[in-house]
Amino acid sequence: MKKIVFLLILLSASLFAQNDEIFQQANDAYAQGNYEEAINKYNQILESGEASAALYYNLGNAHYKLNHIAESIYNYEKALLRDPGDEDIKNNIEFARNMAIDDIQEVDQTGFSQSVDKLISTFTANSWAVLGIVFCAFFAAFFLSYYFMQKPLLKRIFFGISIVMVLCGFLSIYFAYSQEEIRENNQYAIVFSEEAQVRNEPSLRGDEAFLLHEGTKARVLEDYQEWVKIELANGNQGWIGKDNIRRL
Repeated sequence: MKKIVFLLILLSASLFAQNDEIFQQANDAYAQGNYEEAINKYNQILESGEASAALYYNLGNAHYKLNHIAESIYNYEKALLRDPGDEDIKNNIEFARNMAIDDIQEVDQTGFSQSVDKLISTFTANSWAVLGIVFCAFFAAFFLSYYFMQKPLLKRIFFGISIVMVLCGFLSIYFAYSQEEIRENNQYAIVFSEEAQVRNEPSLRGDEAFLLHEGTKARVLEDYQEWVKIELANGNQGWIGKDNIRRL
Protein backbone atom coordinates (compact mmCIF):
# COMPACT_ATOMS: atom_id res chain seq x y z
CA MET A 1 0.00 0.00 0.00
CA LYS A 2 2.82 2.39 0.89
CA LYS A 3 4.46 1.67 -2.46
CA ILE A 4 1.24 2.59 -4.29
CA VAL A 5 0.89 5.85 -2.36
CA PHE A 6 4.54 6.69 -2.99
CA LEU A 7 4.10 5.94 -6.70
CA LEU A 8 1.02 8.22 -6.89
CA ILE A 9 2.90 11.03 -5.17
CA LEU A 10 5.83 10.55 -7.54
CA LEU A 11 3.55 10.60 -10.60
CA SER A 12 1.75 13.73 -9.34
CA ALA A 13 5.03 15.53 -8.72
CA SER A 14 6.23 14.53 -12.19
CA LEU A 15 2.99 15.80 -13.77
CA PHE A 16 3.20 19.13 -11.95
CA ALA A 17 6.84 19.55 -13.00
CA GLN A 18 5.94 18.74 -16.59
CA ASN A 19 3.04 21.22 -16.56
CA ASP A 20 5.27 23.92 -15.10
CA GLU A 21 7.66 23.38 -17.99
CA ILE A 22 4.83 23.51 -20.54
CA PHE A 23 3.44 26.64 -18.85
CA GLN A 24 6.83 28.36 -19.21
CA GLN A 25 7.06 27.26 -22.85
CA ALA A 26 3.59 28.71 -23.45
CA ASN A 27 4.59 31.99 -21.80
CA ASP A 28 7.72 32.14 -23.96
CA ALA A 29 5.66 31.51 -27.09
CA TYR A 30 3.25 34.28 -26.05
CA ALA A 31 6.14 36.70 -25.47
CA GLN A 32 7.43 35.93 -28.96
CA GLY A 33 4.01 36.56 -30.52
CA ASN A 34 3.31 32.88 -31.26
CA TYR A 35 -0.18 33.05 -29.81
CA GLU A 36 -1.55 29.90 -31.47
CA GLU A 37 1.34 27.86 -30.06
CA ALA A 38 0.78 29.42 -26.63
CA ILE A 39 -2.93 28.52 -26.77
CA ASN A 40 -2.13 24.91 -27.69
CA LYS A 41 0.25 24.55 -24.77
CA TYR A 42 -2.10 26.20 -22.26
CA ASN A 43 -4.86 23.85 -23.41
CA GLN A 44 -2.48 20.92 -23.05
CA ILE A 45 -2.17 21.76 -19.35
CA LEU A 46 -5.95 22.03 -18.99
CA GLU A 47 -6.37 18.63 -20.63
CA SER A 48 -4.10 17.14 -17.97
CA GLY A 49 -6.62 18.22 -15.32
CA GLU A 50 -4.69 21.15 -13.87
CA ALA A 51 -6.27 24.61 -13.83
CA SER A 52 -5.60 27.94 -12.16
CA ALA A 53 -6.52 31.61 -12.42
CA ALA A 54 -3.11 32.37 -13.96
CA LEU A 55 -3.54 29.66 -16.59
CA TYR A 56 -7.00 30.86 -17.68
CA TYR A 57 -5.83 34.48 -17.57
CA ASN A 58 -2.88 33.83 -19.86
CA LEU A 59 -5.08 31.74 -22.16
CA GLY A 60 -7.55 34.63 -22.32
CA ASN A 61 -4.72 37.01 -23.19
CA ALA A 62 -3.56 34.79 -26.05
CA HIS A 63 -7.08 34.58 -27.49
CA TYR A 64 -7.50 38.34 -27.08
CA LYS A 65 -4.38 38.95 -29.15
CA LEU A 66 -5.96 36.91 -31.95
CA ASN A 67 -9.30 38.75 -31.64
CA HIS A 68 -11.08 35.60 -30.49
CA ILE A 69 -13.91 37.39 -28.68
CA ALA A 70 -15.81 34.49 -27.13
CA GLU A 71 -12.70 32.50 -26.19
CA SER A 72 -10.99 35.46 -24.51
CA ILE A 73 -14.08 36.44 -22.50
CA TYR A 74 -14.75 32.81 -21.54
CA ASN A 75 -11.23 32.27 -20.19
CA TYR A 76 -11.15 35.62 -18.38
CA GLU A 77 -14.45 34.65 -16.73
CA LYS A 78 -12.97 31.29 -15.71
CA ALA A 79 -9.97 33.10 -14.23
CA LEU A 80 -12.23 35.52 -12.38
CA LEU A 81 -14.17 32.63 -10.82
CA ARG A 82 -10.91 31.42 -9.28
CA ASP A 83 -9.63 34.83 -8.23
CA PRO A 84 -12.53 37.32 -7.95
CA GLY A 85 -10.39 40.10 -6.52
CA ASP A 86 -7.71 40.21 -9.23
CA GLU A 87 -7.72 43.68 -10.80
CA ASP A 88 -5.73 42.63 -13.90
CA ILE A 89 -8.38 40.04 -14.76
CA LYS A 90 -11.17 42.57 -14.22
CA ASN A 91 -9.45 45.15 -16.44
CA ASN A 92 -8.73 42.71 -19.27
CA ILE A 93 -12.21 41.26 -19.27
CA GLU A 94 -13.58 44.77 -19.79
CA PHE A 95 -11.28 45.24 -22.79
CA ALA A 96 -12.50 41.92 -24.21
CA ARG A 97 -16.16 42.81 -23.63
CA ASN A 98 -15.64 46.00 -25.64
CA MET A 99 -15.01 43.80 -28.69
CA ALA A 100 -18.40 42.12 -28.36
CA ILE A 101 -21.29 43.39 -30.51
CA ASP A 102 -24.05 43.15 -27.89
CA ASP A 103 -24.13 46.00 -25.42
CA ILE A 104 -26.24 44.63 -22.57
CA GLN A 105 -26.98 47.21 -19.90
CA GLU A 106 -27.10 45.66 -16.45
CA VAL A 107 -30.12 46.34 -14.26
CA ASP A 108 -29.04 48.61 -11.43
CA GLN A 109 -29.16 47.18 -7.92
CA THR A 110 -29.89 49.16 -4.79
CA GLY A 111 -26.86 50.79 -3.20
CA PHE A 112 -26.76 48.50 -0.15
CA SER A 113 -27.40 45.30 -2.12
CA GLN A 114 -24.73 46.20 -4.62
CA SER A 115 -22.21 46.91 -1.85
CA VAL A 116 -22.91 43.57 -0.14
CA ASP A 117 -22.62 41.62 -3.41
CA LYS A 118 -19.38 43.39 -4.22
CA LEU A 119 -18.00 42.57 -0.77
CA ILE A 120 -18.98 38.89 -1.03
CA SER A 121 -17.44 38.60 -4.49
CA THR A 122 -14.11 39.94 -3.22
CA PHE A 123 -13.00 36.43 -2.23
CA THR A 124 -13.88 32.88 -3.17
CA ALA A 125 -15.99 30.69 -0.89
CA ASN A 126 -12.87 28.83 0.24
CA SER A 127 -11.08 32.08 1.08
CA TRP A 128 -14.04 33.31 3.14
CA ALA A 129 -14.12 29.96 4.96
CA VAL A 130 -10.40 30.22 5.78
CA LEU A 131 -10.92 33.78 7.04
CA GLY A 132 -13.76 32.51 9.22
CA ILE A 133 -11.46 29.92 10.79
CA VAL A 134 -8.74 32.53 11.35
CA PHE A 135 -11.19 34.93 13.04
CA CYS A 136 -12.47 32.10 15.27
CA ALA A 137 -8.87 31.27 16.24
CA PHE A 138 -8.30 34.92 17.15
CA PHE A 139 -11.53 34.85 19.15
CA ALA A 140 -10.26 31.87 21.17
CA ALA A 141 -6.92 33.57 21.82
CA PHE A 142 -8.43 36.89 22.91
CA PHE A 143 -11.12 35.20 25.02
CA LEU A 144 -8.49 33.16 26.87
CA SER A 145 -6.51 36.36 27.40
CA TYR A 146 -9.65 37.99 28.82
CA TYR A 147 -10.32 34.99 31.05
CA PHE A 148 -6.85 34.91 32.61
CA MET A 149 -6.19 38.67 32.64
CA GLN A 150 -6.25 40.28 36.09
CA LYS A 151 -6.49 43.97 35.24
CA PRO A 152 -10.13 45.10 34.73
CA LEU A 153 -9.31 47.51 31.88
CA LEU A 154 -7.41 44.88 29.89
CA LYS A 155 -10.14 42.33 30.59
CA ARG A 156 -12.72 44.66 29.03
CA ILE A 157 -10.47 45.34 26.03
CA PHE A 158 -9.78 41.65 25.38
CA PHE A 159 -13.43 40.77 25.88
CA GLY A 160 -14.50 43.45 23.37
CA ILE A 161 -11.95 42.29 20.79
CA SER A 162 -12.99 38.65 21.24
CA ILE A 163 -16.63 39.61 20.55
CA VAL A 164 -15.57 41.45 17.38
CA MET A 165 -13.50 38.45 16.28
CA VAL A 166 -16.33 35.96 16.73
CA LEU A 167 -18.73 38.24 14.85
CA CYS A 168 -16.24 38.59 11.99
CA GLY A 169 -15.80 34.81 12.02
CA PHE A 170 -19.52 34.12 11.73
CA LEU A 171 -19.84 36.81 9.06
CA SER A 172 -16.99 35.30 7.02
CA ILE A 173 -18.55 31.85 7.22
CA TYR A 174 -21.90 33.34 6.15
CA PHE A 175 -20.18 35.03 3.19
CA ALA A 176 -18.54 31.69 2.28
CA TYR A 177 -21.95 30.01 2.32
CA SER A 178 -23.47 32.88 0.29
CA GLN A 179 -20.68 32.76 -2.27
CA GLU A 180 -21.11 29.00 -2.70
CA GLU A 181 -24.89 29.40 -2.96
CA ILE A 182 -24.44 32.10 -5.60
CA ARG A 183 -22.12 29.80 -7.53
CA GLU A 184 -24.56 26.89 -7.37
CA ASN A 185 -27.69 28.90 -8.20
CA ASN A 186 -26.19 31.24 -10.75
CA GLN A 187 -24.73 29.24 -13.60
CA TYR A 188 -23.49 31.37 -16.47
CA ALA A 189 -22.55 30.75 -20.08
CA ILE A 190 -20.84 32.59 -22.92
CA VAL A 191 -22.30 32.73 -26.43
CA PHE A 192 -19.79 31.16 -28.85
CA SER A 193 -21.79 31.35 -32.08
CA GLU A 194 -21.13 34.37 -34.27
CA GLU A 195 -24.89 34.99 -34.22
CA ALA A 196 -27.55 33.07 -32.31
CA GLN A 197 -31.32 33.35 -32.28
CA VAL A 198 -33.05 33.46 -28.91
CA ARG A 199 -36.66 32.28 -29.04
CA ASN A 200 -39.64 32.70 -26.74
CA GLU A 201 -40.06 28.91 -26.41
CA PRO A 202 -37.74 25.87 -26.68
CA SER A 203 -38.60 25.06 -30.26
CA LEU A 204 -37.68 26.19 -33.77
CA ARG A 205 -41.37 27.06 -34.14
CA GLY A 206 -41.04 29.66 -31.42
CA ASP A 207 -40.89 33.32 -32.37
CA GLU A 208 -37.52 35.00 -32.34
CA ALA A 209 -37.22 37.14 -29.20
CA PHE A 210 -33.83 38.69 -29.98
CA LEU A 211 -30.40 37.98 -31.45
CA LEU A 212 -27.17 37.46 -29.53
CA HIS A 213 -23.60 37.50 -30.76
CA GLU A 214 -20.39 35.86 -29.63
CA GLY A 215 -18.95 36.94 -26.31
CA THR A 216 -22.26 37.78 -24.62
CA LYS A 217 -22.63 36.45 -21.09
CA ALA A 218 -25.97 35.06 -19.90
CA ARG A 219 -27.28 33.34 -16.79
CA VAL A 220 -28.56 29.78 -17.31
CA LEU A 221 -32.05 29.34 -15.86
CA GLU A 222 -33.29 26.01 -17.18
CA ASP A 223 -32.44 23.10 -19.49
CA TYR A 224 -34.92 21.45 -21.83
CA GLN A 225 -33.70 18.86 -24.30
CA GLU A 226 -31.40 20.72 -26.74
CA TRP A 227 -32.44 24.14 -25.45
CA VAL A 228 -31.35 26.36 -22.58
CA LYS A 229 -33.37 29.16 -21.03
CA ILE A 230 -31.14 32.16 -20.38
CA GLU A 231 -31.41 35.57 -18.78
CA LEU A 232 -29.34 38.59 -19.76
CA ALA A 233 -28.01 41.24 -17.41
CA ASN A 234 -30.86 43.55 -18.46
CA GLY A 235 -33.47 40.97 -17.44
CA ASN A 236 -34.43 39.75 -20.94
CA GLN A 237 -35.11 36.02 -21.12
CA GLY A 238 -35.42 33.44 -23.87
CA TRP A 239 -34.43 30.01 -25.17
CA ILE A 240 -31.19 29.37 -27.03
CA GLY A 241 -29.78 26.19 -28.58
CA LYS A 242 -27.21 24.44 -26.38
CA ASP A 243 -24.70 24.29 -29.20
CA ASN A 244 -24.55 28.11 -29.27
CA ILE A 245 -23.16 28.51 -25.76
CA ARG A 246 -20.41 27.23 -23.51
CA ARG A 247 -21.02 27.08 -19.78
CA LEU A 248 -18.58 28.55 -17.33
